[in-house]
Amino acid sequence: MKYYSVLIVFLAFLSACSGKKETSEKSTKKIENYKIELGKVSKKSIFENDTMSIWGGSLVKGEDDLYHMFYAKWPKNIGWEWVNYSIISHAVSDSPFGPFTHKDDALPDRGPQFWDGSTTHNPTVHKFNGKYYLYYMGNTGNKKIVSVPGKAKINWVHRNNQRIGVAVADSPNGPWKRFDKPVLDITKNDSLAHDALMTSNPSVCQMADGKILMVYKAVGKKRKLPAGGPVVHMVAIADSPTGPFKKYPDPVFTFDGETFPAEDPYIWYQDGKYRAIVKRIKHVNKKRLFSLVHYDSNDGIHWSQGKYFEISDRTVTWQDGSSYKFDHLERPQVFIENGKPIALLCAADSIDVNNVRHSFNLQIPLIITKEK
Repeated sequence: MKYYSVLIVFLAFLSACSGKKETSEKSTKKIENYKIELGKVSKKSIFENDTMSIWGGSLVKGEDDLYHMFYAKWPKNIGWEWVNYSIISHAVSDSPFGPFTHKDDALPDRGPQFWDGSTTHNPTVHKFNGKYYLYYMGNTGNKKIVSVPGKAKINWVHRNNQRIGVAVADSPNGPWKRFDKPVLDITKNDSLAHDALMTSNPSVCQMADGKILMVYKAVGKKRKLPAGGPVVHMVAIADSPTGPFKKYPDPVFTFDGETFPAEDPYIWYQDGKYRAIVKRIKHVNKKRLFSLVHYDSNDGIHWSQGKYFEISDRTVTWQDGSSYKFDHLERPQVFIENGKPIALLCAADSIDVNNVRHSFNLQIPLIITKEK
């Protein structure tokens, strides 16, 4: 009996030691930090059109081994009227870096009676469990043009009707099934909610547990209408790519004292963390300065600045060694192939001598250094 008691104590001691060793091993395992840099860009990686403004692009590889880009476009001759005249179109290429060729219009106008019938904009495309999901901003309104030459104005009816939608297809070639309601609407029963006025610019990824994580742009009604505000980013999670999404209460990518510090996040999950490339909006001497920065998160809900926070000041280096600093380099969309982020798609633009804004998409090689 005494021998049996000693044996029990000895086995318990071994178990405790084993547990301590396992805990120690888990505590010393570090998640990899990312240092994100932009590679040199080929001139064939510019997707533009003589008569259409191009804004942003999101990429997925199809079963046909082609690379399918979904992008927003609207006529150049009406000015910067994206909010009431944009539609989402579709282009293809043999390479993620182009050149791309326009194929068709994926989400065209379908009538002002639909919540997204007048405008579709800022697409982000994903393949989940064998199907393709095209998330976007949609709105409806009176289509009235309010811009004047050399100065962009905004149609507030369309802007404040912005909601987040998703279309579904078995192939990136379509056809795309659209829905009669947004996949993420405003919060209607609380005038103080962060998204009481509009929801827009979805960024989506599949979580480690298979759920769908969304980070989205939200505007409330706390500030004077029609602009409203402040402009923030919120988190929502769903069991299915088509929702319903549960909203979380706290804004992300925030800076104390700033009411519009960030825009256009792209999120993804890799190497044990949720990662994000975000457009940073900083005000210095009453001027807005744009850059691309890096956040990460352990749970997708709470986000912190990455160890290597700054990514780009909007300068692009071409393959010939020359460089150019764009006024805008935004709407970042990461393309991942075989588990590796290889390209960053961004909207860029230039202003000609007549003060006309020419916008296009760039496909930029990504260089990611991992550090534990």
